Amino acid sequence: MSKVVVMDHPLIRHKIGMIRRKETGTKDFRQTISEITMLIGYEATRDLPLQKVEIETPICKTTVEELRGRKLCIVPILRAGLGMADGLLTLIPAAKVGHIGLYRDPETLNPVEYFCKLPPDVGEREIFVVDPMLATGGSATAAIGMLKDHGCRHIHFLCIIAAPEGLKKLQEEHPDVDITVGALDERLNEHGYIVPGLGDAGDRIFGTK
Repeated sequence: MSKVVVMDHPLIRHKIGMIRRKETGTKDFRQTISEITMLIGYEATRDLPLQKVEIETPICKTTVEELRGRKLCIVPILRAGLGMADGLLTLIPAAKVGHIGLYRDPETLNPVEYFCKLPPDVGEREIFVVDPMLATGGSATAAIGMLKDHGCRHIHFLCIIAAPEGLKKLQEEHPDVDITVGALDERLNEHGYIVPGLGDAGDRIFGTK
C-alpha cells in the first residue's frame, strides 16, 4: 500500500491558513502556494537514494553524498498544478517538467483530457505529480494512469489540500503511489468542492475569478 503523509509542520499550517482566507489576493496566494510546495516537497523527496562521491574541498579530499539513480520529473496537472511547479523546481532545479491537461466535467465531475506533453525518457524518471487540490480524485487518478501508460513506475503525488473522498479513491486506484498532503479537510460538498477548502485554486492562482 502507498505511503500517505499528511503534514503537520507549523509553517505549513500557518501558510495554508493564509491561502484559505477569501481576502488573500492573487500575488500573495501564488507566492504562498510556492512556499508550501517547497515545504511539502522537502518531505516528499525524503527517500530519494544517495551515493557517495569523493570530492576535493579547498582544504582536503573528502566523501560527500549526492542523488543517485533515476532522474527526476515534475508533472503539474494543468492548470492549477502550474502554481506548484516552480516551488518544486526550486528544490530540484535539474528536474524535467511534463504537463498533463485535464478539466472536470461540471455535470459528471469526471476528468476530461485535453493536453499531454512529457519528456521522451519519462518512463525512466522518478515522477512528482503536483496539483493543489485533491477533491474527487478523478483528475489525479487519471493523470497517474496516463503516466503509467507511458511506462512510469516510480510516481509520487503532492497536493496542498485533500478531501477524504479523493484520498481514498487515489489510494484504491493507485496503491503503489506515495502521497504527500499539506492538509486533510472534512469532506466534499454537493458541487465537488473541498470543505472548508479554499475555493478554485486555479482561479485564485491566475486571478481569473
